[in-house]
Amino acid sequence: MTPLINRPRRLRRTAALRAMVRETRLDAANLIYPLFACPGEGVRREVRSMPGVFNLSVDELVKEAEEARRLGVSSVIVFGLPERKDEQGSGAFAEDGITQRAIRAVKREVKDLLVIADTCLCEYTSHGHCGVIKDGEVANDPTLEILAQTAVSQAQAGADVIAPSGMMDGMVAAIREGLDAAGFTDIPILSYAIKYASAFYGPFREAADSAPQFGDRRGYQMDPANAREALREAELDVEQGADMLMVKPALPFLDVIKAARERFTLPLAAYQVSGEYAQIKAAAQMGWIDEERIMMESLVAIKRAGADAILTYFAKDVIRQLS
Repeated sequence: MTPLINRPRRLRRTAALRAMVRETRLDAANLIYPLFACPGEGVRREVRSMPGVFNLSVDELVKEAEEARRLGVSSVIVFGLPERKDEQGSGAFAEDGITQRAIRAVKREVKDLLVIADTCLCEYTSHGHCGVIKDGEVANDPTLEILAQTAVSQAQAGADVIAPSGMMDGMVAAIREGLDAAGFTDIPILSYAIKYASAFYGPFREAADSAPQFGDRRGYQMDPANAREALREAELDVEQGADMLMVKPALPFLDVIKAARERFTLPLAAYQVSGEYAQIKAAAQMGWIDEERIMMESLVAIKRAGADAILTYFAKDVIRQLS
């Protein structure tokens, strides 16, 4: 038998060899950990559909942020559950709003932690939609004014990055103008540029108490069947001054992540959303999968597709694995 010259298995023989030639690597610095702030004190309420994820009062959220930072998490994104909701979502931009209080507390107590503010209205509106309602529909342009006001209030509270997620046309330009006018020219915008109307968001809506009270969000979030449109959405946000782009969800849209990475030079984030997390957790609890291996494999896939940063509820667990 003629000796084989090409034997790819040679480089798979030991763990050290596999690590040496590994093409895609996860890094703690690229993980963003979502946190949910809620009213009260001493509140640590587990989200039923997301084991290991909690609604946290501000004091408990600070403790969670401190633990995450000790482990090596360098970035968090904060969502808020307000005490009261109204038609305009005024809690989103209130000086003493739940998100603003949480941001101030984390920036005061946890050194060197990057704090990203989710900038949307769905958690704050009584109807659960991401904007102002007129004639039964989400009114785009009046919503832009509120988003800009919200972004400024979050920056004033100490947010390092503003992340608008409502998929309103022109939201990046409106927020950029608002931040600049208020003197926050150095605050970057991480735009949820490509956000699909996905069924994978179900558990998040329990965590953030943000389910629409009528209709759905398909009138402003993207059709999951469309990829070319995604690049158009991202291009518009780049033109409006976005500093970073995001694709959401991640795993069902790896092709879109790859296409965005090839088209744009801005840093690219991807959100491993609640439904992705919940499926892994549920299957692991049933004993059907190896949770740690699936967790790592799914995140490597997102990174391999082209994401620079990944928003994931697994952030702490991943860092434990990496260490």
